[in-house]
Amino acid sequence: CETCSKEEAKYRCPRCMKYSCSLLCVKKHKLALSCNGVRDKTAFVSVNEFTDLNLLSDYRFLEDVSRTADAAARHCTMHSPATKRLLQCLRNKARGCNIELKTLPVGFTKRRENSTMFNSMEKKFYWHLKLIFPHCHAEYTLKRVPDDKTLTDILKPYIDPVESDPVVCQRLKIYTTSPQSDVQILMKIENRSRNSVRYNELDACRSLLDNLKGKVIIEYPTLFVVLKRLKNDMVVLGK
Repeated sequence: CETCSKEEAKYRCPRCMKYSCSLLCVKKHKLALSCNGVRDKTAFVSVNEFTDLNLLSDYRFLEDVSRTADAAARHCTMHSPATKRLLQCLRNKARGCNIELKTLPVGFTKRRENSTMFNSMEKKFYWHLKLIFPHCHAEYTLKRVPDDKTLTDILKPYIDPVESDPVVCQRLKIYTTSPQSDVQILMKIENRSRNSVRYNELDACRSLLDNLKGKVIIEYPTLFVVLKRLKNDMVVLGK
């Protein structure tokens, strides 16, 4: 057993291939590695290791995709004129703020979970926002974030040593113990080839709206919070 190193292993995790001896060790390894125990159907398999079972798995995966796409195409509410008008209005409002907002077809996860809205009375966006902390392998989803809120205020509940939630603070300890000057906020530049991924650096002191101006957003913004002193493979545009 790779968890307790005491008993003979009886189970193997379909996701990370870790050996476990009991249900207790299975739960411990899932908690320690943030593993969901579900086999990754799209994991890379080299040609030398490719077998008939892998071929069958790929075939079933494509069948599942086909069924999901067909079910989405039949979903009447997502294709209603009211929904289309709402999305068109949202894109037009974003264009008026110099933001190119693109929406995905029905069936995509980002389309389904997006909660972004525009308040006509206040004349401002309330964004669905995803924060990714790659050094801690952590992700957080925020709903209805006002566009006039600064990035510093948005990040306070996560990396501020005083105002952050104790549980979150412990998980993001490497961020909370680092000086604010070392924190860098990046956003992926869309519509680039896969072998030329680049990121824009955002200004933490400015509002979310100011940072999104002049950029392309697919469904909702995803912000990557990184530390300058730690090596990462994210290439910032112009650097």
